[in-house]
Amino acid sequence: MIDEKKAQEKALETLTVWADASQRVLREVVDLGTATAKESVRLYGELQQSALEAFREPQSAFKQIEAQVQAWTRSAERLSASAEQAGKGIQEGCTAVVAKLKDVYSKN
Repeated sequence: MIDEKKAQEKALETLTVWADASQRVLREVVDLGTATAKESVRLYGELQQSALEAFREPQSAFKQIEAQVQAWTRSAERLSASAEQAGKGIQEGCTAVVAKLKDVYSKN
């Protein structure tokens, strides 16, 4: 009876650890999706502004193309940083899960 109760407690602790980990990973994915959406809107605005300036001053079209390429580059860098941050958060979450599960199963 005591072994059965210990097994149930460990199973409950394990489920709690995995639920917390799932919540953390989901939060990171949602944050990444939000950052991607914000970045898309920002990039669209910069490209639209650059296109309007090119229509106003056709002789500066090459400058506007350069500005658009720079906008794309900045956007890619920001998205890369967001993805890296999300990846680190997920990795930290997985590391925490391993540590917690080792703790749960090392108890007698």
